Amino acid sequence: MTLSVAFPAVPVKPVRADDDIRVVVVDDAIVVRSLLTRWIEEVPGLRLVGAFRDGQEAVDRIGDLKPDVVVLDVEMPNLDGISALPLLLKKKRDLVVIMASALTREHAEITLKALALGAADYVPKPDAEGAIMTSANFQRELIEKILALGARRPRAAAPSPRRPMAGPATRRLAGAIQKTVKWRVPEAEETPSYSLRPFSETTPRVLLIGASTGGPQALHRLIGRLDPIVDSAPILITQHMPMTFTAILAEHLARASARPVHEAMDGELVLAGSIYLAPGGRHMQVARHDGTAVIALDDGPPINFCKPAIDPLFSSAAEVWGDWTMAVILTGMGNDGTHGAADIAASGGSVIAQDEATSVIWGMPGSAVASGVCSAVLPLDQIGPRIVRAFLGAKT
Repeated sequence: MTLSVAFPAVPVKPVRADDDIRVVVVDDAIVVRSLLTRWIEEVPGLRLVGAFRDGQEAVDRIGDLKPDVVVLDVEMPNLDGISALPLLLKKKRDLVVIMASALTREHAEITLKALALGAADYVPKPDAEGAIMTSANFQRELIEKILALGARRPRAAAPSPRRPMAGPATRRLAGAIQKTVKWRVPEAEETPSYSLRPFSETTPRVLLIGASTGGPQALHRLIGRLDPIVDSAPILITQHMPMTFTAILAEHLARASARPVHEAMDGELVLAGSIYLAPGGRHMQVARHDGTAVIALDDGPPINFCKPAIDPLFSSAAEVWGDWTMAVILTGMGNDGTHGAADIAASGGSVIAQDEATSVIWGMPGSAVASGVCSAVLPLDQIGPRIVRAFLGAKT
């Protein structure tokens, strides 16, 4: 039995030549600034409107340039990224700011603070300039996030001068991104229906959460609403983040939940009252060992371009716990989590997706909804209470 429910449409909006995403780059390193400038200028649908060496220059020009997206370095002279961020957002409230952060503990702390202050997302920046120049992953992630996050902002169409032809490598990159990124802009006149599954008749005993773009902010809000069930069930979280960043995120979530949150360790028991976070750079799965569930970390290749990925956690949990499993897919790009969510649904468990209106990017949750594996699609602030009700025995 399925329930047919209408949701706001989420078609992909094509990027027109007169509707380019306007981008500003702010980085004090001339090599990095020049490289990012070239990448952006070569991608159809993106238009570089400014490049600055410090935050003050960007703040002074933001009103004239009216960008949709700012790529903002963390550490710069005169005015650094964390100081410039609130000034930029004050001048343009709908501005998308993507922090470019080195993979250090200090920068991870600053980046999570920036997300709390209103930055939309971040990209981990290789430590050395030479590594940046040769990092296809950094280029792919940066362009992917500019396209996805920039597409969500209303923009006034303006005539665009002829742009230079993109190089073959950049054309291939942009084409691949536009085929895989699930960024969506609603069209009010369309209301497609999605099928929802009934919630499991079995009271869940374990909670899984998967998140990506916008996830740290969403997790911070959600985790504080789970207090009634934290002591009675294990919670396992996969957030798309690199090493170092996940350790800092665990500390932030521990403060939000007033419970210990830690990066999962290979072989440790999965116990009620514990909150486990997939460590950056390793997939977190669960396995059976002597009749109990244990953490199984995997150092295999990225899945869905991500490491850690959500699918391994969800699929392995479906095998271990079956219909005792409840999973939540929060905001994020792409479709990671959909395959694992299907495994959970097939095993009799339940899946909740964050709705489009409260998601930074409705890619992952939208993909799961479209696949028909979800039992509910809810605004972020309603997900926590619905989880608590399910764990306390509510069937609807």
